[in-house]
This record gives sequence, C-alpha cells and structure tokens, in this order.
Amino acid sequence: MTTLEIKDLHVSVKDPSGAADIEILKGVNLTVRSGETHAVMGPNGSGKSTLSYAIAGHPKYTVTSGSITLDGDDVLAMSVDERARAGLFLAMQYPIEVPGVSMSNFLRTAATAVRGEAPKLRHWVKEVKSAMSDLDIDPAFSERSVNEGFSGGEKKRHEILQLGLLKPKIAILDETDSGLDVDALRIVSEGVNRYAETEHGGLLLITHYTRILRYIRPAFVHVFFDGRIVQSGGPELADELEEHGYERFTQAASAGS
Repeated sequence: MTTLEIKDLHVSVKDPSGAADIEILKGVNLTVRSGETHAVMGPNGSGKSTLSYAIAGHPKYTVTSGSITLDGDDVLAMSVDERARAGLFLAMQYPIEVPGVSMSNFLRTAATAVRGEAPKLRHWVKEVKSAMSDLDIDPAFSERSVNEGFSGGEKKRHEILQLGLLKPKIAILDETDSGLDVDALRIVSEGVNRYAETEHGGLLLITHYTRILRYIRPAFVHVFFDGRIVQSGGPELADELEEHGYERFTQAASAGS
C-alpha cells in the first residue's frame, strides 16, 4: 500500500514584475492511496495544475509551507528525478518536445532509471510493441523525436504509453483529456484504466470537465477553488458539477473567506 499525503500545502510563484511572490495554493490537504482514483475539478485559475507541478517538483513553484510525503518520505526534499524513481509520475497538460531524442531511446532510458537496471532488449521490444498497440500508436513513432511534430492527441497517447511502461506508484494526470477527440479520449482512458487495474496504482486526475469521468470512474471527487479544496465527495459530486457548474461551491467559498 502506497500513500501520497499532502498537508496544508502553500505554494507561490514569482510575480512577473518581480514585486512580490503570488500565493497560488493556500492550504491543500489531500491523501491518495494505492488503488484509489481521485478527480480534482475546478474552474480555470483555481490552482489545480499548480498542485500537480508542486508534487512533481517544477522549479517555478515554491512551497512556502506544508508537506508532501510518499509513504512517509519527504517528497519536497527529493530532486525531480528522485521523485520519479520513488514512484511519482506526472502526465503534463502540454507535453514538451525534445528534438534529437528518439521516443525509443527516451522510453528505455526512463525505464532504466526507474527500474534500476536496463530492461533486457528482447523483452523490452515486445513490451513496448504491445503497449503501443494497446494505445493505437503507429510503431514508426518510436524512431521519431519525443513529441516533435506530434498532434495534441498523439502527445497525450505517448504520455499514457510512459505511464504503462514506467508503472509508477502514484500517477498525476494534469488535464489529460484536453484536446482529445472522442476516439482518442476513449483510447487514453482505457490505457489509464489498464494501469490502475494491473498496477493497483493511485490516480490523481485533474480536469475541468466530466467527460473523461465517464470512462475513468473516480471514487473521490474534490472541488478546487482559490487555491484549496472546498468540497469533497463521491462520484455523485461530479454529476452535480456537470448539471449545475461550480457556482454553488465558489460562492460559498468566497463568502467564507
């Protein structure tokens, strides 16, 4: 059993003018365990992506107080690569291009770092081929540079390809559904569900919309507003958000602040 625990997390970013830091997260409390799927939903600018980047260790974001632990170990004391080796994974909303590095080299290097040894080549080739087939990825993509010239949907499929091959303990998916058509959404969701079932991994799914939740059914739904979680519940909470939007929760949070 793996546990990611976030306690009273406060995170700031530098003001572009340099005048002062801007506080984005204002006391986030959240626990994600193996086998659990949590959906974090909220309006634009509420801080959802900041939470994902803070967990992953993006240098732009400064944790000013609070804690993040993975099985009791201090995540904030780890470098970005140490967090990955410890079992944390982030699928980014906007995956970056890495010219000159082939997908095949990137994936095998990442797997070697996470597993502690290079996977045996014959087994690895079969493993990658099977994973690519499951996600309807053309095998020719393995020799292309990472994400270079890929469509939005292709980039998202390759993020889930990494998820399936690296087998993290806890996966954070930052708006993986954005920019996907219906077919790509289904394929990506099936890949996420495969990971959750085979690895019993914990999922933190960050999204604006409920459409992906028709394919990936969360046990827990959290409403995020103004840098904190303002309401938590079961899957019925997502249904309420689909029907009525965020207004009830944002008004209540604003009135209480």
